[in-house]
Amino acid sequence: MDWTNAAVMVFGGGSGLGAASVDSVAALGARVAIVDVNRAAAEAVAGPLGDRGLALQADVAEEEPVQAAIAAVLDRWGAVRGVVHTAGIAIAERLLSRSGPHDLDRFRRVVSVNLVGTFNVMRLAARAMTANAPDAEGQRGVIVVTASVAAFEGQVGQVAYASSKGGVAALVLPAARELARDGIRVVGVAPGIFETPMMAGLPEAARQSLGRQVPFPPRLGRPSEYALLVQQIFLNPMLNGTVIRLDGAIRMAPR
Repeated sequence: MDWTNAAVMVFGGGSGLGAASVDSVAALGARVAIVDVNRAAAEAVAGPLGDRGLALQADVAEEEPVQAAIAAVLDRWGAVRGVVHTAGIAIAERLLSRSGPHDLDRFRRVVSVNLVGTFNVMRLAARAMTANAPDAEGQRGVIVVTASVAAFEGQVGQVAYASSKGGVAALVLPAARELARDGIRVVGVAPGIFETPMMAGLPEAARQSLGRQVPFPPRLGRPSEYALLVQQIFLNPMLNGTVIRLDGAIRMAPR
């Protein structure tokens, strides 16, 4: 697919993996809509793109804001060809701790943002993509979603986060199979321990300790490395229906 002047939406594009992905798809020649719950963050990322960028605000777990964001892109650029979904939240809470069972509302919120939000964006973006003219290979669009190695090796205190990301990983193949008839590819990325805003709050010693757990390279992953994989997914039509680990060979210990 030729991404020159194609419209791509990056959800969670105001920071971290999403902001890096904005740069990577823009480098392909695409026009990029940065969608984030934090409008100021979206505007900061969109600014350097000039009229090739568009800042939008939306909570991915809510239907109307996501639909409005897609409508804004269609109104400005006429189509949505690509979607990168990186929006997510994480909490640390045990299923059962000394203070009692896991808070149910906090569990619901994590699942709502991480899993329901991914599903919500996927279904609405796919509907918009079906209107696209296919390329020479029949492609109408590409959707990249973000799982986590926690989907496979959730640690103590990650029951909410791990289950939400496990749901994202399980969503990829059936979605790809269903959307194949429309020429829409769906690929998941499962990052390991990356330099993200969530990690930025940790002391430097803790960050280095986490990095040393990675077999090679023994450091935290860089958002630019996630974005490089996103770029390859956009360019390689045989990447479809799979979840790719991007983790330096780490396998998470229980703690």
